[in-house]
Amino acid sequence: MLLTLGFLCFFSFMAGLIDAAVGGGGLIQTPALFNFLPQYSAATLFGTNKMSSAVGTLSATRSYLQRVRLPWKLVIPAAITAFIMSFAGAATVNAIPKSVIRPLVLVLLVLMAMYTLWKKDFGKLHKPVTIGRREMAVGMAIGGAIGFYDGLFGPGTGSFLIFLFIRFFAFDFLHASAAAKVVNLTTNVAALAFFIPTGNVLFQYAIPMAGFNVLGAMTGSWVAMKKGAGFVRVLFLLLTTVLIGKLAWDMVQPWLHG
Repeated sequence: MLLTLGFLCFFSFMAGLIDAAVGGGGLIQTPALFNFLPQYSAATLFGTNKMSSAVGTLSATRSYLQRVRLPWKLVIPAAITAFIMSFAGAATVNAIPKSVIRPLVLVLLVLMAMYTLWKKDFGKLHKPVTIGRREMAVGMAIGGAIGFYDGLFGPGTGSFLIFLFIRFFAFDFLHASAAAKVVNLTTNVAALAFFIPTGNVLFQYAIPMAGFNVLGAMTGSWVAMKKGAGFVRVLFLLLTTVLIGKLAWDMVQPWLHG
């Protein structure tokens, strides 16, 4: 058990580091849990992952908010909507087959990466729009849609949030990452509100992993703030490319084995 825990804590640290900067820590931590603890159900592994990542996300959020000012008039309604819809997504996780969702997400990620590459100044300048009723409504719609997606499926949640905060509210990558962390924290808590009461968290693994996730998150948020929006943009594009590759591989695997 100690060797397994050691490997999981290492992957948890790396997940926290990547997640704090651009999201996508689940790409590292979730496969690690499935590889090292194959004897447990998927729900239990997802619950353990959420427990660990939620604590890391809380730490990253705290680090960002000490250095970055956010328009709470926009972010709080988006986070509340995300919380409600994430719980709804988790509750309906078996209703929509992942084989239907995966191709759509793949197309969206490709379009998002192409748009970011095409617009060279995308996310480099921070000139946020004035937050009125329309902007609050858009923020709530984004929070609700991405929250439901995170509860239902998950991969790329942080990347989608960052992209949408830049596209609709003219944030730079650094402020968009900070806002995404706040919203993502609420979706993690909503998922835990579903997983903990149903007994789907392995606390003997989740608690040590959470500690290492926090260390990774502190490192990742420090690097992001030190290097600035341009560096985070590069990381964002790299992570999106990895996401596209992973989803495409997941889709072609059944054909290769068939």
